[in-house]
Amino acid sequence: MHAYPLLELLAIGFVLALLLGYFAQRMGLSPIVGYLLAGFLAGPNFPYFPYVADAHYAAELAEAGVILLMFGVGLHFNMRDLMAVKGVAIPGAIAQSTVATLLGMLAAHVFGFSMGAGLVLGMGLALASTVVLLRVLSDNNVLDTVHGHVAVGWLIVEDIFTVLILVLLPSIAVVVNFEGEVGAAGMAWALVLALVKLAVMWALILVVGGKIVPRLLTQVAKTRSQELFTLTVLVLAFAIAVGSAALFGASMALGAFLGGMVVGKSNVSHQAGADLLPFKGAFSVLFFISVGMLFDPGFIWEHPSMVLVCFLIVLVAKPLVAIVVVSLLGYSVHTALVVATGLAQVGEFSFILAQVAESLELISDDVYKLLVICSLGSIILNPSLVRRVPRMERRLRAHPRLWHLLSYRADRRARKGNSLQQAVLGEREEPGRAVVVGYGPVGRKVAEVLLQNALTPVVIDMNVDTVNELTAAGRHAVYGDSATADVLRAAGVQKARYLVCTLPNIQTAIPTVAAARELNPDLRILVRARFLNDAPLLRDLGVRAIAFEEQEAAKTLAALVLEDLQDEGAAIARA
Repeated sequence: MHAYPLLELLAIGFVLALLLGYFAQRMGLSPIVGYLLAGFLAGPNFPYFPYVADAHYAAELAEAGVILLMFGVGLHFNMRDLMAVKGVAIPGAIAQSTVATLLGMLAAHVFGFSMGAGLVLGMGLALASTVVLLRVLSDNNVLDTVHGHVAVGWLIVEDIFTVLILVLLPSIAVVVNFEGEVGAAGMAWALVLALVKLAVMWALILVVGGKIVPRLLTQVAKTRSQELFTLTVLVLAFAIAVGSAALFGASMALGAFLGGMVVGKSNVSHQAGADLLPFKGAFSVLFFISVGMLFDPGFIWEHPSMVLVCFLIVLVAKPLVAIVVVSLLGYSVHTALVVATGLAQVGEFSFILAQVAESLELISDDVYKLLVICSLGSIILNPSLVRRVPRMERRLRAHPRLWHLLSYRADRRARKGNSLQQAVLGEREEPGRAVVVGYGPVGRKVAEVLLQNALTPVVIDMNVDTVNELTAAGRHAVYGDSATADVLRAAGVQKARYLVCTLPNIQTAIPTVAAARELNPDLRILVRARFLNDAPLLRDLGVRAIAFEEQEAAKTLAALVLEDLQDEGAAIARA
């Protein structure tokens, strides 16, 4: 009988993932828990299941999932959003990676590992999973907020660090194993070469590709062949990702992200994202299955103290560093908690790092198993941690001294800028003033339209850098949580004619609308919402008009169908 290991993996893996993912969802857990358990059952460390999947095929398919996921993120990620959070993402990623690495090295020394093994263990614990972060942020509707932008930008910086570390590992191995045959000069030269390669790759993909790829997609779209268009998108995703790894030594995930940003510049990017959606879902499930296959429960019983210490680094030390850094840089406590919980896990790049280190004889098999156990446990816990952010915030508010300590910098920056804005806005009588909550792509467009129609927009945003840029440009902007009365007063909502809430998160819109209505009963309020079933609650709060994403998508799709029918009719008439 012929053996079909790839097809068997897909069939049995998907069946187990479906069943266990469904039961996990019904139990109030993330489906990710079910996918990981499915991988464990089909893996080599669970002898009671009649089928053992091929781990090599699973790892290859999982890498495809990472590529498609990062390509999809790049499609919708605006470079302006990334640059807006560089002030927190870069120092934050550096601080967190450094602390986690040092603690990992200290733990490894205590447990008798070599210095090289400790370095790899610490760096592995510092790296979070791209797939998990994006999934939990999306599930909690914060991916498109400033909190999500900070977390994703932070992770992209970590990915760049990973590339540099992988380039330096051979030199580190020589230093550790052969006592200094390669000195600081050799390692510095390797680092310079890595940075040059990354710069060249970045320029080629974003600059050169930015001119060629949109034209290519437009030409393919004109053929009206859905198959050709989908194939072109897949070719771009995989070719750019694999080419980045082969030519520049970069991670495939980073190459795929940049490729997605290039495709996102075209006017057919939305269709490209829709075509990728089913592929992303299927392959991301395979990623979690592949992680579950590596889990060896026996290691926990043999080395419980070692496992506990590493979990404390991931689940306590890393989040604490993130909270401190984000708070010190003047961001809100909510942003700090989202970033801290979202990055409190170990991801796929840790496995890549461990594999390379193992081939260079830097680590033993125990370090690899330790990283897998920390990854599996933290990935299982991570979705519930992110869901508990509002609860954590309420508990922190119940301790005024701690809350004041964490929010001091954000409040000080907010008071300084907001007091100036409040003084200016309080002196002016502007019948056309409109308070705009959120300055993402939708908020920017709303503010632009208001200006074009002789209205004065006053922006409220949680991104301090965005607020500073707007005020420096002579625009009205206030930093802070729009649900608080002080921030709304600083924006001059008492004398405003309109309040436009551009954030789709209903948990933000409801308290904002309630607070604004309390300050200005005559305020005309317009809100963006995702789902039609949110209408009764918003109407009861006095919202005048609601833009539903579901409804607008339906209108746009219907208009596109009618437009296509007209084009088809015109073509038939010409024929």
